[in-house]
Amino acid sequence: MASSAFLLVASFLLILLLLAKPLGDIIANMINGDIPLWLTKTESGLWRCCGLQKPGGTVKEMNWWQYALAIIIFNLTGLLLLFTLLIAQRVLPLNPEHFPGLKWDLALNTAASFITNTDWQAYSGENTLSYFSQMTGLTVQNFLSAATGIAVVFALIRAFSRHGVKTVGNAWVDITRITLYLLLPLSMIVALVFVSQGVIQNFEPYQLVHTIEDQQQLIPMGPVASQEAIKLLGTNGGGFFGASSAHPFENPTAISNFIQILSILLIPCALCFAFGQVIGDNRQGHALLWAMCIIFVVATAGVMYAELKGNPHFSLLGTASNINLEGKENRFGILASSIYAVVTTAASCGAVNAMHDSFTALGGMIPMWLIQIGEVVFGGVGSGLYGMLLFVLLTVFIGGLMIGRAPEYLGKKIEVFEMKMVAFAILVTPTLVLLGTALVISTTRGRAGILNPGAHGFSEVLYTLSSVANNNGSAFAGLNTNSVFYNLLLATTLFFGRFGVILPVLAIAGSLVVKKRQPVSNGTLPTSGPLFIGLLILTIMLMGALTFIPALILGPVIEHLQIWLMSR
Repeated sequence: MASSAFLLVASFLLILLLLAKPLGDIIANMINGDIPLWLTKTESGLWRCCGLQKPGGTVKEMNWWQYALAIIIFNLTGLLLLFTLLIAQRVLPLNPEHFPGLKWDLALNTAASFITNTDWQAYSGENTLSYFSQMTGLTVQNFLSAATGIAVVFALIRAFSRHGVKTVGNAWVDITRITLYLLLPLSMIVALVFVSQGVIQNFEPYQLVHTIEDQQQLIPMGPVASQEAIKLLGTNGGGFFGASSAHPFENPTAISNFIQILSILLIPCALCFAFGQVIGDNRQGHALLWAMCIIFVVATAGVMYAELKGNPHFSLLGTASNINLEGKENRFGILASSIYAVVTTAASCGAVNAMHDSFTALGGMIPMWLIQIGEVVFGGVGSGLYGMLLFVLLTVFIGGLMIGRAPEYLGKKIEVFEMKMVAFAILVTPTLVLLGTALVISTTRGRAGILNPGAHGFSEVLYTLSSVANNNGSAFAGLNTNSVFYNLLLATTLFFGRFGVILPVLAIAGSLVVKKRQPVSNGTLPTSGPLFIGLLILTIMLMGALTFIPALILGPVIEHLQIWLMSR
């Protein structure tokens, strides 16, 4: 079993890195604006019509607050359009099952979820949404929310590579190019691969069939492969079906399962390579990848060990093995389910092929902790890299204090304003998680949704708030969140968890882009060697410990101790 686990993790990382490197080169060209001439001519008319082009033919660029304003307006517009579509679903086409429109609170929650790249779903898709809603509502926002995250990190990368200017790019141009030249082609390729593996893609009405037990069963149909591809490549999560990637129509084979976990981390990994190339020092991108890979491997090993160790109560019942098979997808096994759980929570992707609520206490705590540290271990598309760069700035600040020098990164001095914005961005999601959890536990309406009492019920609440605040979207289950109280609480958390980080990140970009690069000296802290990688990992772990250890003790740690003490 240990050798199988090693081969699975090693082969996954090897293939991931081999695919991500050439994709990183393509993304680096997009950041630098190196677009083929024929595409540039095609774009020119579009930019001119939209008023984005100067008389000389160059694109008008934005400073950081103009960029941020464009991002906010773009996503608020998406929120309004998706909310309206979900309310009016009954009268729209491609609704063969005649599903009614969503209630206003569920529609608001769903719209906020999909514009924030979270895809939290307080409903079962095949029983709630029409094909039109799935395609023109959710799938479109899967593209646009992913493009938003990547555009923000484009702006931040330009801030490190440029100096003495005020602009960080053009948000409208970046979102358009990311959608058309990156997300759409990749999604078409992955969707076709999924179809070849058996993922369904049709507009047929649901099929009524007779089972071998001489019963009738309604089999849902729909355009699944097209939504599945961008759900994974855009680290959106969610799914066409309530069971997500545990459903055989979404994830039919071992090959499709492997392609899914590759798709989730492909763009986040490629962005690290692109970062190193754009700033002119590939070692910086490699250092980030080393830190991510080390945490990823340790987390994966921890989940696999916890699930293979299983529940000691089984031994008392005379079973031959303690392995925890509850909630696992038996087509793939414990190892594949464990690595999927780590991949989807290390990235901001809510797709699951096993029920995290059924993991052991410690096996479920590790995915929860990966979410809580900001999903910076590869992370979501764009959000993972800019989240990791926030920790890098915090690390160089701590390192600067150690050596008695003003902190700097890539030749840019990190001063008071940048550290205030870093502190705000890093602390906004823990604040939302802990205050939201406290509100649920302390109110009657909040407690009404908890189906499991004790430590495990607390873990379910903590995981839910962690998931939505960090724009993950997966759930522990066991918590009824489809109520006005939860829909409004989680919608608010979703919105501020997303844009409460994006705005300070863009403010940091605006501050850094105007600064001159400082020459390297003997007192410069190296940021690409093993020492800095170790310091970066320790900083991430320290922040996670300071913010969430008390809450984790009240949930999964107590649950683990209760299980083991009761088995003695």
